[in-house]
Amino acid sequence: MTQVPTVLGSVDSAALGRTYMHEHVFVLTTDVQQNWPDEWDEEERVSDAVTKLTALAAQGVRTIVDPTVVGLGRYLPRIRRVNEQVPQLNIVAATGCYTYEDVPFFFHHRGPAVFMDEPMVDLFVRDLTDGNHGVVAGMLKCAIDAPGLTPGVERVMRAVAKAHHLTGAPITVHTHPGSQSGSIVKRVMCDEEGVDPTRVVLGHSGDSADVEHLESLAAQGFTLGMDRFGINLETTFEARADTVVELCRRGFADRMVLSQDAACYIDWIDPAVKPMLPQWHYLHLEDDVLPYLREHGVAEEQLTTMLVDVPRRVFER
Repeated sequence: MTQVPTVLGSVDSAALGRTYMHEHVFVLTTDVQQNWPDEWDEEERVSDAVTKLTALAAQGVRTIVDPTVVGLGRYLPRIRRVNEQVPQLNIVAATGCYTYEDVPFFFHHRGPAVFMDEPMVDLFVRDLTDGNHGVVAGMLKCAIDAPGLTPGVERVMRAVAKAHHLTGAPITVHTHPGSQSGSIVKRVMCDEEGVDPTRVVLGHSGDSADVEHLESLAAQGFTLGMDRFGINLETTFEARADTVVELCRRGFADRMVLSQDAACYIDWIDPAVKPMLPQWHYLHLEDDVLPYLREHGVAEEQLTTMLVDVPRRVFER
């Protein structure tokens, strides 16, 4: 078995148990919170996160992967503080950089732009080996969305691939399946940078109901992140769930993971506004999604595969 770094220390991969592979505890625009502190109540938000994650653990979930990296408000001391109050739940932290277009300004005059080595590689490797604020990261994260392979996106993607080769850490990629960006991930990360597709999770694959496209990615070895249940910005709950049902029917349960994407707090839609948005539904995998999948023919062993076996395999080298 493999030792998997978590916020509170390493655990054996066999002990990960029921795992949600894409759950942001917080997504923040830190410049806003730091400059207008009335937009953020630290104690209230931490307490709310503890309550929600305690309830999640009580449902039998043993591990969540938090893919919050630079660009999404990553701050590990806060996550550690939350996890110390919910020690029954493993939280796997990620390292990397989230951008759809350009790199953060910090990197503009560092690295290839000034004919030097890529500093992101060293930073990511340090997070995965030595740790940051006492927390060793267990996964790498990058993103590609509708704008496609911009220079910044490509730079981050290649840095993540290099850090993967140096550490063996698995990779999760925010993708935009509507533009079939998973195929770009395949070309850049796998064909050109040599990453094994079986070590890559293509996040937000469930935003698409194009089963043929998703099947082709799964057949190449990628893990499909069916991970936005409750955030129906580009589709519906039924379309998401029916896509999982069909892929299971075709024999690809062993190439999917399930999740909800937003465990506690995200600041890009105000909590007061969310209930008024018809595309935003407060769903829970255990109470809403899994019963639907069962009713539509997904076997219990297939659910265990997606929630236990595949997450464990992603982390095992």
